[in-house]
Amino acid sequence: MEDFSKYTKEDFIKLYDRNLDELVSIAEEITKSNFNNEVEACSIISAKTGACGENCKYCSQSKHNHAKIECSPLLDKEIVIKAAKSAKENGATRFCIVTSGRRPTDSDFEKILDMIKGVQEIDGIHCCASLGILTEKQVKQIKEAGVERYNHNINTSENYHKKVCTTHTFKDRVDTVKLIRKYGMENCTGVIIGMGETREDRIDMALSLKELDPKTVPINFLNPIKGTEFESYGDKIDEEEILKTICIFRIILPNAMLRYAGGRTTRLSEENQRLGIKAGINSLLVGNYLTTLGSDHKKDKQMLEEMNLKMV
Repeated sequence: MEDFSKYTKEDFIKLYDRNLDELVSIAEEITKSNFNNEVEACSIISAKTGACGENCKYCSQSKHNHAKIECSPLLDKEIVIKAAKSAKENGATRFCIVTSGRRPTDSDFEKILDMIKGVQEIDGIHCCASLGILTEKQVKQIKEAGVERYNHNINTSENYHKKVCTTHTFKDRVDTVKLIRKYGMENCTGVIIGMGETREDRIDMALSLKELDPKTVPINFLNPIKGTEFESYGDKIDEEEILKTICIFRIILPNAMLRYAGGRTTRLSEENQRLGIKAGINSLLVGNYLTTLGSDHKKDKQMLEEMNLKMV
């Protein structure tokens, strides 16, 4: 196998020109050399939905967009705990509490800490959270409450970030991830592809992630939602380009779990979902997403069993 450790950014960009079958073969070999035949299953709940002041152009929850979604204040703890138990019954071993907005209000944050304590007490469930750009004090508090892994995506490349959002910076996101690592939590840090970025941008994303050393990398594929600024971006990337990107992310990030996240059931056929798993996807977001429908856990489990993989 080639020594990819000496590759420059330009070398990685040239990988896109290789045949898809060749890239899948390379990525599969790297995955098999670093992981066993297990695929991690994670489920999420939107504990607070909509009315977000950030202007991310892809997001239905932004007040700057006009998507028709049902906004809701912070859910009661009992609803979140029930959802976590249901996720466990459906095969998930991780459950992530997600809230909209730059960061929770002080009153909501105290309630969220209580939710975290409740979820982490469920046997067989690891508690994760995605609560925005937190302060150092808040990061310390969620760690003490029981969060094992924190999701905070870089979303895109530093160069392309201003085309996606201007109410916070790429550095804001990176600094949050560094705080998570400082306090001993695993970082779950990923991207959204298909927002009009170039291949060079995607390589920049992967190289930025390599520096942040994430445990898990959620790879979202833009699901254009009516009422957002990116509603017409459905043709910005095709299935072959998605699969090549998964392969290249595996090559650049040989030790990170790559997770199928938002958009995989709408942007990839079932056959190509399987090919992505062969190439290196070894974590799944199961069930519904934040404001859109997701996968059927029974179909996911069946797919993995047919591929001789175990959902854990």
